[in-house]
Amino acid sequence: MQSTNRPQSAPINIYLVAENRLLRETLVRLFRKRADISIVGNTSCSTAALEHIASVQTAVLLLDCFNTNHRSDDWLTELQESVPGIKIILFGMDEDPDVFVRAVRRGIAGYVLKDASAAELLDALRSVAQGEVACPSQMCKVLFEALKRDSLEPQDSAAGQYALTHRQRQLMSLVAMGLSNKEIAANLNLSEFTVKNHIYRVMRQVDAQSRHEAVALIRDGN
Repeated sequence: MQSTNRPQSAPINIYLVAENRLLRETLVRLFRKRADISIVGNTSCSTAALEHIASVQTAVLLLDCFNTNHRSDDWLTELQESVPGIKIILFGMDEDPDVFVRAVRRGIAGYVLKDASAAELLDALRSVAQGEVACPSQMCKVLFEALKRDSLEPQDSAAGQYALTHRQRQLMSLVAMGLSNKEIAANLNLSEFTVKNHIYRVMRQVDAQSRHEAVALIRDGN
């Protein structure tokens, strides 16, 4: 009789970022009971965490540090530029339309409300890992309304030829002043690793061979 066993698929690599240590430890215990999930790291939200997240092979990042006062925006930008293609799920979220729409615009792949069950969080993880999105059904109307508003608003034509983020433009302005990576890192409260990643990605984005050529192209494109 032939065996009907099928090869096991590789587990989903998850990195957990949460402010509350007790919550992190609880979720780590929960995930370790699932054969299809592998925790590759967990920490609180900090600049130091970015380098570690970039150094591990993670498919999905679970994040509870996305707030309403935009303090998390720079951290999220650094993460997405340091780890292109990373899939991010926000969890423990309020049913706040403005926060939800802002998260979607930032490229978030999943949005899990604070009253979600463990099963719902696991479902969101698995869906996002498979290339889908996870969105609470009650937030779908909010998303449609936001898209409708966007389609009616005039587009900003003054953003320049290159669609650089605010952080990228801020950083390249310091490059233009002749500052070293170490000096830029100190000015922007970033790690040198993150600064190097930023500059490299900007050079690729504007098709430049050096940081100085990138500055010239950006200046000419504005």
